[in-house]
Amino acid sequence: MNSRKVIAIDGYASSGKSTLAKMLSRHYHLLFIDSGALYRGVTLFALEKGFLKENELDQKAFSGALKGLSLRLEPDTGDLYLNGENVSQKIRFPRVSDHVSTIAALSVVREFLLLQQRQMAHENGLVMDGRDIGTVVFPNADHKFFFTARPEVRAQRRYEELKAQGQETTFKEVLNNLIHRDQTDSCREVAPLRKSDDAIEIDTSEVTTNQVFAHLIEKIEAK
Repeated sequence: MNSRKVIAIDGYASSGKSTLAKMLSRHYHLLFIDSGALYRGVTLFALEKGFLKENELDQKAFSGALKGLSLRLEPDTGDLYLNGENVSQKIRFPRVSDHVSTIAALSVVREFLLLQQRQMAHENGLVMDGRDIGTVVFPNADHKFFFTARPEVRAQRRYEELKAQGQETTFKEVLNNLIHRDQTDSCREVAPLRKSDDAIEIDTSEVTTNQVFAHLIEKIEAK
């Protein structure tokens, strides 16, 4: 596989997309882009600047402010910088998770990030994971995969991640958040979460990360 290949991984939250995308990027020496981090960055921006208060968004002011927003992903570490500040930990906080699907459903946000995402692949190949990478961002990607897993399995994974980070939450809260995000992502009018017709679907509920990785390599090498 040459260095200009684009690998698109879409799917549900906490289905293993980012972990496997990182493994593929290392294996093939490709840039890894976590598109979800970009949307989380924009959501954090809306919260910290006061555009989003008590579930009410000042969309006009927010849309205008987007023009001056700077987002940068550090290639080596994957850290996200928002207007020069490393916000890699902040974007994982529950308050961001609670609102990211709402912000991501806005056409102005998707258009803003679509241009940035496509520019990232102009010179080199990459591995990008998200919700609409194979359907909208890179419809002509060389390889497309769609990850899924049972909600309870995904919620348990996310719950353990948050606990390891020292964040206080409950399994029920995490599960409810995931179910809400699934609904919002799948039913939004702009670029909804769906499997591309030419994507390979992978259920990660009952398999290990290494088993999924081996399967991905097999499919990529066979094409």
